[in-house]
Amino acid sequence: MKSLRTAVIIGSTREGRAGEGVATWCAAHATARSTLDVDLVDLAAYNFPERHPRSPTRAMTALTGRLAEAEAFVVVTPEYNRSFPAALKQAIDFAYDEWHAKPVGFVSYGCASTGLYAVEQLRGVFAGLHTVTMRDAVGIDLLRGGPGDADLIALDTLLDHLTWWGLALRDARELRGTP
Repeated sequence: MKSLRTAVIIGSTREGRAGEGVATWCAAHATARSTLDVDLVDLAAYNFPERHPRSPTRAMTALTGRLAEAEAFVVVTPEYNRSFPAALKQAIDFAYDEWHAKPVGFVSYGCASTGLYAVEQLRGVFAGLHTVTMRDAVGIDLLRGGPGDADLIALDTLLDHLTWWGLALRDARELRGTP
């Protein structure tokens, strides 16, 4: 069986962000699975335009190319003011067809709420892009100092479901195309 191409997306572009560490932890754990081929996508590495231009920029095209190659996604997001970062929304909106009929899982982090509100907002956004979002998510409380044993168990559950849906949707896209 061919490995499932999975993009782990760092949704924060802030300097001093915790997201890089959280995403690296997630990607390292996912990479240990023979069923997943992981691509760590850091939105901070792209020079996106301030406004959405008429024609895609080189950075926009580079991102959408990576998203198109992925067969599943793990979005790593902080919670800012009970929502997710504007940079993540901008990146999501640069693509459309690239998201269709693919599963999306969430690893969120924050203080006390663990990013729960950000994930709930993202579920609605991704529903509009014809994705399948995973019910189980990982929520990391930064006040505890980073991912712990319970977070690892939650990540395993998330990756199990993401893999199942990713393979099922890959087969469906090959058989029927995308909606």
